Amino acid sequence: MPMPNDAAEAEPLVIRPAEAADLTGIVSLFVDDETGGHGDSLDPALGPLYQAAFARIEASPNDTVFVAVLGSRIVGTYQLTFVPTIVHRGRLRAMVESVHVDSRLRSRGIGAAMMRHAEAAARAGGAGILQLTSNKKRLDAHRFYERLGFAKSHEGFKMDLDTDTP
Repeated sequence: MPMPNDAAEAEPLVIRPAEAADLTGIVSLFVDDETGGHGDSLDPALGPLYQAAFARIEASPNDTVFVAVLGSRIVGTYQLTFVPTIVHRGRLRAMVESVHVDSRLRSRGIGAAMMRHAEAAARAGGAGILQLTSNKKRLDAHRFYERLGFAKSHEGFKMDLDTDTP
């Protein structure tokens, strides 16, 4: 799908599994996120934490981080996790997490392309349900997901188990 880049040229948007070399670009998208407030940083001292997390995801048969790339620039990312369940007659679920698009390129179809990609990957993996959570502050994102066919169906809850991390 061609997407305009900053130079107003058309380049194809490529969505592919992330590689370890993509980590700086991925973390840059997290740092750019003013709403999420997860404390992500490009501080080189944190590099080993991101590398270890990526290695765990990469080693898991149920998890994949994807990147959306324009030219050589990472402009979006998401993680897809397959969750086997017994409920709903053993229906396999696919969970979309950590959806981020470069704030300068939002409303250009990149997020929609990533969600179409996530849906296709979930179906190809045998999932019967595609689900995600979104920060309650992200009202624009909620409207976006509803336009794509997602329905608000549950209230989410979290408990921070790592109280030593700022």
